[in-house]
Amino acid sequence: MKVTAAQAIVKSLQAEGVEVVFGYPGGVVLPLFDALYDAEGIRVVLTRHEQGAAHAADAYARVTGKPGVVIVTSGPGAANTVTGIANAYMDSVPLVVITGQVATHVLGTDAFQETDITGITIPITKHNYLADNAEDIPEIMAEAFHIATTGRPGPVLIDLPVDISRGELVFKYPERVNLPGYKPTVKGHAKQIKDAASWIAKARKPLLYVGGGVLASNAARELKELAELMQLPVVTTLMGKGAFPEDHHLFVGMPGMHGGKFTNYAITETDLLFGIGVRFDDRVTGKLATFATKAKIIHADIDPAEIGKNRSVDLPIVGDAKAVLTGIIAELRKMAAEPRTDAWMRVIDDWRTRYPFHYHQHEDTIMPQQVVERVRELTKDRPTVYCTEVGQNQMWSCQYLKIREPRTWCSSGGLGTMGFGLPAAIGAQLGRPDHLVIDIAGDGSIQMNSQELATAAINKLPVKVIILNNGYLGMVRQWQELFYEHRYSSSTLPQDCPD
Repeated sequence: MKVTAAQAIVKSLQAEGVEVVFGYPGGVVLPLFDALYDAEGIRVVLTRHEQGAAHAADAYARVTGKPGVVIVTSGPGAANTVTGIANAYMDSVPLVVITGQVATHVLGTDAFQETDITGITIPITKHNYLADNAEDIPEIMAEAFHIATTGRPGPVLIDLPVDISRGELVFKYPERVNLPGYKPTVKGHAKQIKDAASWIAKARKPLLYVGGGVLASNAARELKELAELMQLPVVTTLMGKGAFPEDHHLFVGMPGMHGGKFTNYAITETDLLFGIGVRFDDRVTGKLATFATKAKIIHADIDPAEIGKNRSVDLPIVGDAKAVLTGIIAELRKMAAEPRTDAWMRVIDDWRTRYPFHYHQHEDTIMPQQVVERVRELTKDRPTVYCTEVGQNQMWSCQYLKIREPRTWCSSGGLGTMGFGLPAAIGAQLGRPDHLVIDIAGDGSIQMNSQELATAAINKLPVKVIILNNGYLGMVRQWQELFYEHRYSSSTLPQDCPD
């Protein structure tokens, strides 16, 4: 029995176990939305903007570990997903984005609502497809999900011309994909893993520098095992928050521009920095020539392009974080290695005591840090997912929340996308319906995608939004104070608009 390509996409989504799709319909994608109308097991969430759909799918993926799915129409619909796709690409989040497209016979003619979305998104997707044959749809779908979720995760886009979506085929979903040119290295080189274990065993001032790759590979348990086995202090990036419990004695905060003084002192003085699933980005390293100058560097990452890209390393390991950590733990146990970090931890504890995060309280003003601390206090005994917008609200959340479980923190890292938090909270709530979901926002960022309040209300999603309302684009204002002589150009937000 033959089905249309649109119906084949729905069957493919069902075969991949997709339960939620975020999107917005339009003319050329209506065959696909019509096929979704009576699709069993798939909930379609109509957002109020395509960017909101992409961010919601992104956060859904972050909290569940499953790929997020977005379906939108051509032209402006597809173009409106670009920021969300770029955000997912920068933060290594698995998305499958399906865009409608004009019919093949008018491609390239500037037809109504035509946009070359495959051309636009080449730099911000792991791969993209322009479907030109209905019979290829099952294979394209299987490949898209495989590419999005394996190796270094990321977004994949499928552009679907309307005439192709109506074409017919005999549906058979592939049991496996055949991509000879795409074979991510997972295991890690045995000698490099053995050397890493040896270096860790000998180090006096080691430091684990942990990023989102540990969460992507579901390696939080292995990370904790390694840290406790050798009593290794742990710092986590913005993307790595939740990979290690932040109420643990070995947790030493977030490094870099917005990190603690005590954290950055540890980076400066360490003699062995082991970066796992990180990319040595500029917000952490600052001036590379002065970053961790006393340390030997081990860098483990599943993406070989990241190793040595920003910071030269002494011991590279290409591989999945879970596999690499498992291998290192096995080697350390084999050599009966014992912790040697007592003196180092005493130094770190002294810094932590002397240089904590602090702020000045005012009698007539609620300080934003107080708000975040209060949120932390009120949620400490409840399963909670914390989302943020971007700006000072994000950094105060980083500094004053304590994330204890993997996949309970959603924040825009590499792209720094204002407007991320509210649609992210919606996606997170759908992914974790048993959790309290909170978006900590600024009065600037919340207005970027505030239309998604309607999505939350209509879908009866009990997300909580905490707005830190200081009447400014706070981080912009901060830079204007530091570098532009207090000239607050276009950074003031009247506090009575909106009410």
